[in-house]
Amino acid sequence: MTGPGATAPVLLTSAQATSTTALLTAAAAARGLATAVLPGPGTGLDNDTVERLAGRPVHWYGGPFAAARIADRLDLALLEPADDWLAALPEEFTGRRIELTTLAEAWTLRRPAFVKPPADKSLPPAVYADGGRLPRTGERIGPDTPVLVSDPVTFGAEYRLFVLDGTVRTGSRYARFGRLDPGPLTGQAVAFARRLLAAVGPSLPSAVALDIGTLLDPYDPAERWAVVEANLPWFAHCYAADPASVLDVVLRAAGPADAVRAADRRFVRRADRHP
Repeated sequence: MTGPGATAPVLLTSAQATSTTALLTAAAAARGLATAVLPGPGTGLDNDTVERLAGRPVHWYGGPFAAARIADRLDLALLEPADDWLAALPEEFTGRRIELTTLAEAWTLRRPAFVKPPADKSLPPAVYADGGRLPRTGERIGPDTPVLVSDPVTFGAEYRLFVLDGTVRTGSRYARFGRLDPGPLTGQAVAFARRLLAAVGPSLPSAVALDIGTLLDPYDPAERWAVVEANLPWFAHCYAADPASVLDVVLRAAGPADAVRAADRRFVRRADRHP
């Protein structure tokens, strides 16, 4: 563990080293937070790390399955959007039909559809020709696994925005035409996000990562903005966004349970969310 003192807040990250992990760790250290890494479950060292951090204010950046092993023991509260948030949006903001259902129901699909879990990566997000192409079993999926089923669409440019208290703090482009291509945030992206947040802001946690983009329609050349999805800030790549501002959002979205604001309590991830 690194940091200025044994009582300082701690940013705990998963053992999976990514560019975002490195950037957030550096940003945390620059503002005086201690930093620590949670070893993988196969090392036998994760319990030692948790025991050393018990009783301290801990914030988390990493995957939901690793977080599930430690959240209770570190009194960690993880904010996440409601599973049906995207499906409940007016089509004005989505540009497509979206339904929240179960994997068992999705198996009965007889048309092409884009299928994904609401938040985690328990199921590969993809366009499936029909329900018969979807996975049937797995370590982290079953018939009752919630999934979002939507009409297949094509996004031109896609942007990730990190939002705190209804305000876009930072963000960047992360893809063009489905290919990774980080770049600067545009005024048009921020303008659409502001309109969206003004309309549906209370339905989101106070700290969230919001993906939006431009829809490509061969029958309509006019640019149309739409929501891609709402993400977990504590498990979202920052791409070309400002790491210090991303850290602000992560610290709110994954931190001590006794610091959760009243309006955010309904967004705290359940302990039984995953096996």
